[in-house]
Amino acid sequence: MDVQFLTIEIEVNGTKIVKNVTPSTTLLELIRNELNLKGTKQGCDNGNCGACTVLMDGKPVNSCITLAAQADGKKILTIEGLSKEGSLDPIQKAFVDKGAVQCGFCTPGMVMSAKGLLDKTSHPDEQEIREAISGNYCRCTGYTKIIEAIKYCSENINDIKEKEE
Repeated sequence: MDVQFLTIEIEVNGTKIVKNVTPSTTLLELIRNELNLKGTKQGCDNGNCGACTVLMDGKPVNSCITLAAQADGKKILTIEGLSKEGSLDPIQKAFVDKGAVQCGFCTPGMVMSAKGLLDKTSHPDEQEIREAISGNYCRCTGYTKIIEAIKYCSENINDIKEKEE
């Protein structure tokens, strides 16, 4: 049986890419195995844990249950695409400053969910933050520090950016 391939054109972290993929290739497989971007984590493979969260046209998606073909013509942002010139993104910096990282496995997905939220709602309340990260599991700790980090970032993003410069 011959394997069929689809040609997709996507933009990943600002770089246009043309790839041949099978119809069953997930976006996560493309990101990790074909593009060698290992920051996006492979967790549950069924869309429950959020470790694989990336932004597709600005919206958080679970890349483990999103087919690569569904990303055709879209802009994908992974955790690697957040940092600029080796500097942490303000959201990443807030997570570090507020102690919102433990083992680090869930952190990329949490950060990407936070980015999706903060890009559409500059000053979310606690309930909006909780809803935004509701699809992301952290097995190390509670979510208090993660919520604090996102809140801190939303309230102090300009100060965080200035500290980086």
